[in-house]
Amino acid sequence: MSDPIDRAGLAPRFWERKPLRKLNQQEWEALCDGCGKCCLNKLEDEDTGDVALTRVACRLLDDANCRCAQYEIRHQFVPECIVLKPDNLDSHAYWMPQTCAYRLLWEGKPLYDWHPLLSGTAQSVHDAGVSVQGWTVPEFEIPEDDWEDHIIEEPI
Repeated sequence: MSDPIDRAGLAPRFWERKPLRKLNQQEWEALCDGCGKCCLNKLEDEDTGDVALTRVACRLLDDANCRCAQYEIRHQFVPECIVLKPDNLDSHAYWMPQTCAYRLLWEGKPLYDWHPLLSGTAQSVHDAGVSVQGWTVPEFEIPEDDWEDHIIEEPI
């Protein structure tokens, strides 16, 4: 599988030397590991604030390649889709997947060895079994009241 994220020409291990707020657009985008877990619908417990992932995916997720099928124009179809940026990460990191590079770096943790920036290949996230490749169900097939029947343990 080719990598749809442009990781060419980036400084080695740039994320270890630059704070998230100082990353340029290419560096910021390159942090995405392509797992697709951020595109899973989540349920948040109103009392505890705990967030559970479900295998119910956004209608735009192509789970064969774990990418948004309409990334550039996704807000036309899913207006509530969040554009993660350095200046809004503080308010969104809590619901991001545990393995997400943005969350890991925000928490001061290192990237996993399977991250494409370390492995050199976009396929490594799938080979490590941490992506949603091939096991989601589209949100239009599952009534929202039944999403809790599809809560998953996050693969890490």
